[in-house]
Amino acid sequence: MCDTPADMRAAYAPRMATVILARHGRTAANTGGVLAGRTKGVHLDETGIAQARLAAERLTGLPLTAVVTSPLERCRETAKLMAPGLRAVSDRRLLECDYGEWTGQEIKRLAKEKLWRTVQVQPSGARFPGGESLQEMSARVVAAIRARDAAVEDAADENAVWLAVSHGDPIKAILADALGMHLDAFQRIAVDPGSLSVVRYTPHRAFVLTMNSSAGSLAHLASKPRKRRTRSSDAVVGGGAGPATTTTSGTV
Repeated sequence: MCDTPADMRAAYAPRMATVILARHGRTAANTGGVLAGRTKGVHLDETGIAQARLAAERLTGLPLTAVVTSPLERCRETAKLMAPGLRAVSDRRLLECDYGEWTGQEIKRLAKEKLWRTVQVQPSGARFPGGESLQEMSARVVAAIRARDAAVEDAADENAVWLAVSHGDPIKAILADALGMHLDAFQRIAVDPGSLSVVRYTPHRAFVLTMNSSAGSLAHLASKPRKRRTRSSDAVVGGGAGPATTTTSGTV
């Protein structure tokens, strides 16, 4: 129950956290056309290291509340390069999809499999032989991100920003959920190695602020949103005025 005007304002404008979703940098498996999946020992190549360092530059001036990563080496290496001063926490729920018997196979060979077509046009009905279904993967990673985000909101100040480092398909599934898209449409989303996507969850909806971006500072995420009469989880009719600060380098 709200007893004072301050209490009423706090209830009217709940705290919001923002998550930066980072795909790991490029690996030899990416360039070699191999589905690495959960294979251990897959590390960043020189380009992947450069991508992670560039992503770190984009976060300059942005205080991160937490860093969470898939436990696979390529993600842990990316997290360390992106946030060298922070301890990254591993979360198995952010793992790559379990591709089962497809793991370690060449993409060009897998493209000839009957299941490939299902993965492309009806991913919600695809289950990898001996592995996970894309539906299970989606439920796993979305639940993980939403739970972690709620925990950050509870523990941090208003407008906290945190970093989650994961893989292509999991990030695509998270973005599809945030956009209110059916999983069958998630193949329309591109998530490149080293790219950053940004989601802000609110009580009413998720706001997708950036997708698959590879350039431009994200320091403006640390600024408090402009005061307005609408609830903080409402969409501004007409698009609003944007962040309080801007940068000269563009983002996608």
